[in-house]
Amino acid sequence: MEFALTDEQAMIADTVRAFFAENATSERTRAAMEGAGIDRDLWAAFAGELGLAGIGIPEDFGGAGLGMVELAVVAEAAGAQVAALPLLGHAMLAQALARGGSQAQKEHWLPRLAAGEVIATVSWNAAFEVHDGAVSGTIAHLPHGAIADVLLLHAAGQAWLVDLAGEGVRRRAHVTMDQTRPLATVTLDGTPAEKLENGATAIGGLHAAGWICLAAEALGGAQASLDRTVEYAKERVQFGRPIGSFQAYKHRLADMMVEIEQARSAVYWAACAVDEQAEEAALALHAAKAFCADTYRMCAGNMIQLHGGIGFTWEHDSHLFFKRARSIATLYGDSQWHREQVARLVMGDPA
Repeated sequence: MEFALTDEQAMIADTVRAFFAENATSERTRAAMEGAGIDRDLWAAFAGELGLAGIGIPEDFGGAGLGMVELAVVAEAAGAQVAALPLLGHAMLAQALARGGSQAQKEHWLPRLAAGEVIATVSWNAAFEVHDGAVSGTIAHLPHGAIADVLLLHAAGQAWLVDLAGEGVRRRAHVTMDQTRPLATVTLDGTPAEKLENGATAIGGLHAAGWICLAAEALGGAQASLDRTVEYAKERVQFGRPIGSFQAYKHRLADMMVEIEQARSAVYWAACAVDEQAEEAALALHAAKAFCADTYRMCAGNMIQLHGGIGFTWEHDSHLFFKRARSIATLYGDSQWHREQVARLVMGDPA
């Protein structure tokens, strides 16, 4: 497959790279880490000035009417700066509603999502019970769950929307490794829930958006890890010469570059496959999430090591990338689970 961004997609890529480079600075990210793990001003500018909170949302509901390739472009740029944004849950809920929501549900939620007015979180393998339109259960490991406005639950081909301002909601925030995407546990006790019209289609959409978002973030973070390490290799002098001139150092950088290029192919293969509704879409999604998560973890680890002693300090940003890499590795299925799904698909067992 030969892939290249269209002129419009390239323009979006240039715009979001410049936006995040200018606004998602280390100082702002660290300030967000001290709070709820979200830079609200950055999110407001992302949604208002750029209008990109509407990616994946039809134009009829105030969105941009774009696809998964454009989502990947945006997530890659955000990941390169470890931006403290609720993009993951936002993209997942938008796709779930756009594909599986009723007309009334779309009219109520999608314009608010497109405007960036709603912070969303989505469950993974949650145990809960629904009786007479009310849900009860303890839902763990929810990204930005402590501040989210709405929760999407799903199980057995069905999905429910839970307004977290409703009755019977208790939250417990956790101290997590990645403070730019903190996790929380939400306990529901007879909380009103609204069933999505087409749960199976909604679940397919949220999985596609979530895995592409995470894989693209990992790609952006891995590339930034390499770029920052290359710059350090040019500046740091040891034994009278830049450390980047030593062969062992070059080999580590080359290994990172090879893995990143493969990860890039995996991300945009998955995004194209979903947009084109290709038969291999499921295979591509699982492959992208597993490979990109592993690549990011390797590159972020190398970044710390190749920066020497400075890479292990709190003041240096390398730990932000490493923490995000570790978080992505476990969110919405770890790499081993995704590789198992790839194996099943290859063997003809879609279960």
